[in-house]
Amino acid sequence: MLFQVGGQGTRPTFFEMAAAQQLPASLRAALTYSVGVLALRRPFLHRVLDYEDEFFAFLMLVLETHSLRTTDASFSESLYGLRRRAVKVKVQKEDARLSPGDEFHYSGLEKRQKVLSVVFLVVLPYFKSKLHAIYNREREARLQATLWGDSGERFDDADIVDRGDGSGVSRGSFDAEASVRTRLAKKIQKLIGACYPWVHASSEGFSFAYQMLYLLDATGFYSLGLHVLGIQVCRATGQELMDTSSRISKTRSRERERLRGPPWLKAVQGALLSGTYTVLDYAQTGLIAAVFFFKMMEWWYQSAEERMSAPTIYPPPPPPPSPQVAKEGIPLPSDRTLCPLCSQKRANPSVITVSGFVFCYACVFKYVTQYKRCPVTLMPANVDQIRRLFHDV
Repeated sequence: MLFQVGGQGTRPTFFEMAAAQQLPASLRAALTYSVGVLALRRPFLHRVLDYEDEFFAFLMLVLETHSLRTTDASFSESLYGLRRRAVKVKVQKEDARLSPGDEFHYSGLEKRQKVLSVVFLVVLPYFKSKLHAIYNREREARLQATLWGDSGERFDDADIVDRGDGSGVSRGSFDAEASVRTRLAKKIQKLIGACYPWVHASSEGFSFAYQMLYLLDATGFYSLGLHVLGIQVCRATGQELMDTSSRISKTRSRERERLRGPPWLKAVQGALLSGTYTVLDYAQTGLIAAVFFFKMMEWWYQSAEERMSAPTIYPPPPPPPSPQVAKEGIPLPSDRTLCPLCSQKRANPSVITVSGFVFCYACVFKYVTQYKRCPVTLMPANVDQIRRLFHDV
């Protein structure tokens, strides 16, 4: 079974796993773009963009925790009807080696696995994003130092503070008093700039290797993180969906029974719990639906603006009518290659711009110099309106 395109069985296809893995990154890009557009009208939203990593990590922490707590699946996996299951291998006692007859037994996630899943889904991507930002800043600083030199080593007249007594104090002396914390931060940034490419390449290499093995049906783990946690992703059956709904209802009923206090306080607490449950239940589909709706409206209005702002394309104007031959003018020969003045084949063909007729250069130059007009149309002309033609058509 090389490619599970049909999607039969409990094992998800490669395309389902790839879509579930790429959903958080796509959601972040859409949210960042949406907040950026809204920030054009509400400048206070720029603060959200300044702490983009923190806000998105907090949002995903809430969504992933709630999803793992209620459905044993991540935020994106639950949207595709997938569930996480702890893997336990049953091995024959007489042979400790894994054989084709051995079976995989799946069970629900333990609390430790749920916590570590949140770490792999939220915490590690957050730190990776921060390390990537630090690496980009360090790379830009190195590029700037390569092009313009180190700003700390440049020394010019602006670095001298002139005193009244004529003595000068270099600003470099103040740099020597930099705090240990600043110097340590610079060293850490340089260390990250040197090590991050190797760490990133290793991470991407392991990810590619596991995805290729999963595609070839050589392993049941889609990523290194799932392998470390001993978790495989499976399709949820109808019975599992019903059991999940029943378990959620029982858990919420017990939480409502634990409420203490006067009746009015219980009513307020119950309303808050109901509101929280509603927000969490519809946060996944509602968030994605809102982003898609916003993107659709943005595309709709952008298309309308492009249609309104696009330049109007008019048809080309028709060519002007050909000039009429004057009755007193020189008639045109039947052979278009002949000069109307000398009735010979044109030599050095030249055109009079006021009429467009072509003559020999010597003939038309002599005629226009003497009569100040076109020989055919008798329109006024001068020698400055004679143009040489380098291809006689």
